[in-house]
Amino acid sequence: MKKRAVALCGIAALAATTFVTVPAVGADAEPARSTSRTTTALSWKKCGTKDYPTLQCASLKVPLDHARPHGRQITLALSRVPHTAKKSQGPLLVNPGGPGGSGLTLAGFVASTLPKKVAAQYDVIGFDPRGVGKSTPALDCEPGHFNPVRPPSVPTSKAIEQANLKRAASFARACQDKYGDLLPYIDTVSAVRDMDAIRAALKAPKLNYFGYSYGTYLGAVYAKYFPQRVRRLVLDSIVDPTGVWYRDNLGQDYAFNARHQAFMAWVAKYDTTYKLGKDPAKVEAKWYAMRDAVTKKPAGKKVGAGELEDTFLPGGYYNGYWPYLAEAFAAYVNDKDADPLVEAYENFGAIDAAGDNGYSIYSAVQCRDAWWPRDYAQWRADNTEAHKKAPFSTWNNAWYNAPCLYWSQPPLHPTDVSNDALPPVLLLQATDDAATPYEGGATVHRLLRGSSLVVEQGGGNHGISLSGNTCLDGHLAAYLSTGKVPRSGGEVDAVCAKLPDPKPLTTKAASSSSGGATLHGLLGPRG
Repeated sequence: MKKRAVALCGIAALAATTFVTVPAVGADAEPARSTSRTTTALSWKKCGTKDYPTLQCASLKVPLDHARPHGRQITLALSRVPHTAKKSQGPLLVNPGGPGGSGLTLAGFVASTLPKKVAAQYDVIGFDPRGVGKSTPALDCEPGHFNPVRPPSVPTSKAIEQANLKRAASFARACQDKYGDLLPYIDTVSAVRDMDAIRAALKAPKLNYFGYSYGTYLGAVYAKYFPQRVRRLVLDSIVDPTGVWYRDNLGQDYAFNARHQAFMAWVAKYDTTYKLGKDPAKVEAKWYAMRDAVTKKPAGKKVGAGELEDTFLPGGYYNGYWPYLAEAFAAYVNDKDADPLVEAYENFGAIDAAGDNGYSIYSAVQCRDAWWPRDYAQWRADNTEAHKKAPFSTWNNAWYNAPCLYWSQPPLHPTDVSNDALPPVLLLQATDDAATPYEGGATVHRLLRGSSLVVEQGGGNHGISLSGNTCLDGHLAAYLSTGKVPRSGGEVDAVCAKLPDPKPLTTKAASSSSGGATLHGLLGPRG
């Protein structure tokens, strides 16, 4: 089993730094030409890994505050797999979502997973957004914030509720105390201006962009601010931009609950393997009984209720994890053996230093980007109502976002991403995606005039291209090669069948090392 937070092993120290500034233009203004503070080009150095030996790295200085281009500078870490074809289609900037996901390794993955003839035409560019990973300064508000065992998620008592509120307030306070000078500038629009600085440093008149999850919102906002600089735009597993971020998170709760029930049905289907019953409802009841049990006595003194939810939540993102989670579930229930559950937690749920950094940026961006209720009474009412129908992760998700209750920075206004000034845009969306429910894809399809929506019918994974679906990958390759997208004249332009669900593990050698597992290990915090 592999941790979802993949270490960036082998990424070498970053090279000499280039300085670029981007004028702070509004969405309705014609952006002024980007200017460089030095004439030095990006200095690329080898930083290849075993998996991605052709990776190169560089760094780029950008203004902390793009409205003050000559003020304090911060550094962005960049990666690249250079084009090998005689003629290049320019840079393809990639982002794994989050917010808070590192994109350095994603460049290697995309370049190696696209068809060779397609990848050869692009300089595939990865980057760590401001505050993330190897970009500096990198945020880590409260190291160990997720160390086990946390208070249970479901507030069945006043004491549990207060303990969770105290944790959220402590995290928000720690962020302000350590990074109060940075927090006003950790937001989506600032990251978008950084993206245009990257484009300018690459000396590219236009940008090709490929984003997953939160990266779809990042791409849509970039397109709003710099429509004339968009050449190709691929958005996979699409955030609903009309719900950022409080309403989107409530919507996730219902979708993750449905995805968890799909997993329970899968376990029931393979009762001969897991021996948890043939009735999905009864299997689900055993899962909640397990949650109650670890609430009272954490498994291995590590896995309480919150940690259990964290462990099974990745199964809502990617069904390739189901066989491993099912084995741990069955061992705990049938054999009273907690060791596989602890191992599953360590592989899928535990948060390491990179995860602490990702969560710090996740909180900083989401809390700054948009309005959140500052009255806990509204959170209690909304989440209590959601929990009635979606008990799997509603309160876990609420506490994950609860630092926004106490955030020190005033909220910005979400960007209206509606756009009629773009070339054809390719949208990829699974119908049963939990992290970014289908409605997000349908909404963005309406808002980006001329976009093309390709749907994976019945698919429930989050991040669906470059994961083994040849139909989806064919549309992606054709678009990156030619700029052409499918057209149907209807609400959906093309439909791809979902990949088959996994089967139980049959040998000890079986693993989740498919392309889908690799991709899902690279996607940002909570997608």
